[in-house]
Amino acid sequence: MRIYHLFVTLLFCALTFAQTTITGSVKDSKNEPIPGANVKVAGESAAAVTDADGKFTLKTSKKPPFTLEISSIGFATQKVQVTSASQKVDAVLQNEDTRLDEIVISASRTPERIRESPVTIERMTVKDIKRSASPTFYDGLENLKEVHMNTSSMSFKSINTRGFATVANTRFMQLVDGMDNSSPLLNFVLGNLIGISEIDVQSVELLPGASSALYGANAFNGILFMTSKSPFTSQGVSAYVKYGQTSQRAAGTNEYADYGVRVAHAFNKNFAAKANFSFMTGTDWFATDYRDRDLVNNVGLDRSFHNYNGINVYGDEASTNLRGVATGLLNAGAITPAQFAVFQQILPNYNVSRTGYNEVDLTDNKVRNAKVDFSLHFKPWGDDNEIIWQSKFGFGNTVYQGANRYYLNGFFMQQHKLEFKGKNYFVRGYFTTEDGGNSYDMMFTGLNVNRQWKSDAQWFGQYAGAYVQSTLAGATPAQAHAAARGVADTGRLIPGTPEFQAAFNRVIADPDVLTGSRLVDDSKLYHSDANYNFKDLVKFAEIQVGGSFRMYELNSLGRIYTDKGTDILYREYGIYTQIQKKFMDDRLKFTGSIRYDKSQNFDGDYSPRLSLVYSAGEQRNHNFRASFQTGFRNPTTQDQYIGFNVGSAVLLGSAPDNLDRYTETLPITSASGQAIVGGTSTTINGNNAYFNSYTAASAAQFAALAGTDPVAASALLRRANVNLVQPETVKAFELGYRGQIKNLSYDITGYYNIYNDFIGNVNVVTPLYGVAQDAPNPLAGPTDTGAQSVDALATGNTRVFQLYTNTGVEVRSLGFGAGFNYRLPKNFEFSANYNFAEFDYDQDQDPGFEAGFNTPKHRVKASISNDNLFKNFGFSISGRWNTGYRWESTFVDGWIDEATVFDAQINYNIPKLKSVLKIGATNILGNEYQQVLGAGFIGSQYFASLTINP
Repeated sequence: MRIYHLFVTLLFCALTFAQTTITGSVKDSKNEPIPGANVKVAGESAAAVTDADGKFTLKTSKKPPFTLEISSIGFATQKVQVTSASQKVDAVLQNEDTRLDEIVISASRTPERIRESPVTIERMTVKDIKRSASPTFYDGLENLKEVHMNTSSMSFKSINTRGFATVANTRFMQLVDGMDNSSPLLNFVLGNLIGISEIDVQSVELLPGASSALYGANAFNGILFMTSKSPFTSQGVSAYVKYGQTSQRAAGTNEYADYGVRVAHAFNKNFAAKANFSFMTGTDWFATDYRDRDLVNNVGLDRSFHNYNGINVYGDEASTNLRGVATGLLNAGAITPAQFAVFQQILPNYNVSRTGYNEVDLTDNKVRNAKVDFSLHFKPWGDDNEIIWQSKFGFGNTVYQGANRYYLNGFFMQQHKLEFKGKNYFVRGYFTTEDGGNSYDMMFTGLNVNRQWKSDAQWFGQYAGAYVQSTLAGATPAQAHAAARGVADTGRLIPGTPEFQAAFNRVIADPDVLTGSRLVDDSKLYHSDANYNFKDLVKFAEIQVGGSFRMYELNSLGRIYTDKGTDILYREYGIYTQIQKKFMDDRLKFTGSIRYDKSQNFDGDYSPRLSLVYSAGEQRNHNFRASFQTGFRNPTTQDQYIGFNVGSAVLLGSAPDNLDRYTETLPITSASGQAIVGGTSTTINGNNAYFNSYTAASAAQFAALAGTDPVAASALLRRANVNLVQPETVKAFELGYRGQIKNLSYDITGYYNIYNDFIGNVNVVTPLYGVAQDAPNPLAGPTDTGAQSVDALATGNTRVFQLYTNTGVEVRSLGFGAGFNYRLPKNFEFSANYNFAEFDYDQDQDPGFEAGFNTPKHRVKASISNDNLFKNFGFSISGRWNTGYRWESTFVDGWIDEATVFDAQINYNIPKLKSVLKIGATNILGNEYQQVLGAGFIGSQYFASLTINP
């Protein structure tokens, strides 16, 4: 044992004495320190990053003499000769008045100057994070050109580039260190809930527009890359703490806190490790939109409306035809035939709804998010070849808005990755798992809390009886409705009482939609991908090849998908290649790529991309680009396998096995219907929904006329011919120009997209008996299947489905963007950008189709900053404005007003503490605005932060 200890000690000493340690500083021409500068041994992997004071310590096994390469964005790279192990390096970098030489990777999967990028690309650097006035770097992405945020919650923001996005943006992809952050169950990115800590961000790159040719079918409208710092080059302990307040008219003033720590260490040239922890807590933006959800036909109606269905009120979705209640009372023996005749004469032939609960009473309105990650990095030969194990964990509370509003309470998501990478290749595999925790659906919470104290049948029966009695006593309809609601609401559970809380707790713990609201999720995603660049083997051009494989394991225990009793497995794979070649003295760059993707339920397809970049001018500062690509988006697992009852409808995916797997037994409430089916209930499946339904529009027209003229009403009915969902395709054309004139850099982009087989939703009404057909004859007799379907509609024996399908309409979108950055005297910097976006399609071809563009037509953003207004002091002010726009989603449709927002921050460097103090405020004018109809209005946020060793 002693010999072993001696051997280890000698080995450690040998490694220690074999290292050369170089210290120094990096400053600019004004003698100001440059934090975040890269210091690298030429031809080696040994590197370091300067701290807040511009100082660095670099360890290398190489003995002098050798060369250091020192670089930083915005400065010319400098080489310094090291001739002695004791030499102190003091480098001064000269300003480089161009942003066109910044290095990006995402556009072509290979390092290239941004001037040579074949497509539009936006970046956020460590320097940009420091000057951002946003509470987090992820919030600050909203100031990038092409970005519009969809804010569902203070901690849940979804990036929208080039439109056609709700909170669930399945057309956008987000990669953190190469791992897709999408939820395995929901197929879309959960903001930065399991993303990256602010103090671990190395760079952020955004590609708006189609990127399918290299990154697969999910990168249909854009992709975001977030890369973390390497523990080999960014070592030490960093930490931050933020504290402040949020202010909103509905929620009042509430505390907000966010803090994190990063620890990284390179034990030698072969092994390094790092760990991150961050935690955020606060009070969410209260959602208090109490307008009726039908913002077209019920404008201005409030809770006094008999069939009120508030946007942020839940439980009032329970609605039934008041006259039809009499039939149920008669069948139950609650009234006599004589009384039934009176009820039929007095009760109006329209729906009434139960009294619901406000959203603020069904959630604690708290947001929390904790992120933990660690990684081990091994360089077996001390060069660019590296083996990485990385684990990421995210958990907390937030609100997600889809077909309903969902409180993700105690959700937990984790990712684990093993990666091998080198100068010209990478091979990685990772898996993602998630647990819904105690998450629940707020609509079903409201519905089933109501049912805890009184069943729907009992409530509507009491309402009908009280309405008749009040009318017979001489009340007007409005008075009768008010009296009836008062009687039916007798015994209602009041929020804040122990009885309400007990019922609430029972409901949110129960996953059965008939009695509870809990969301269950134990889904997994397995992914692997690889890439090799032949640039060191093939000289005439740069050639890459790569591929990926993915498998979903869906498990919602039958709550969301049709996976009760068995998991659903779904696989897809893709391969691609790319060639790049420069011509004309390297001024003209050609890029061609093609990708083949195949998923198990659909035929494979190709996504080609062609682009040209020409660099003009003596300094090659005028760069023109053009690109064309086709892409396709496979239907998500939701589009194919969902079977989710959301109360007002059932969301049903169209995979053939899903139609067979979805079954539902429903009661038949009319005597005529019971005679047709031969019982009091019937069972339907997904095939009924897709192949035996009426369009929702024609069913609504029928309902409006059936009471007075059933024959004419039946003539309006139209059978819904809904096809099973297929992949969506796009042809994307883009032109752009990047340029530099002295201190002014600018980028101009124009694009035009043509979408075919656009994936969307359509509502249908399925009769529980009979056969749906165009203009059925209600007088054809009780054995006629068309007449039977009319009877089912007339008596309310129907089921509403929301189906996933494609529209035959060709959808076109076009946009224009321009951004510039101008470096002013005395360290001032001004930047601004403008975006125009619109879409078009022929509504008459598919009247029920909703594109869900959800993007302002005009957006303007601007900022002015100075990182060194005077010694150690900097500031920034940013503003953005957008026009109003129409919001379309499965939850609610309506108009979102224009918004003007200003943010500001001041920061102070404390060199002795290696710290930065920042005080910031967002929406300082206090003009509350909305980005998602149904979510809370966004108020103001004020904070102070201290970052140590950023």
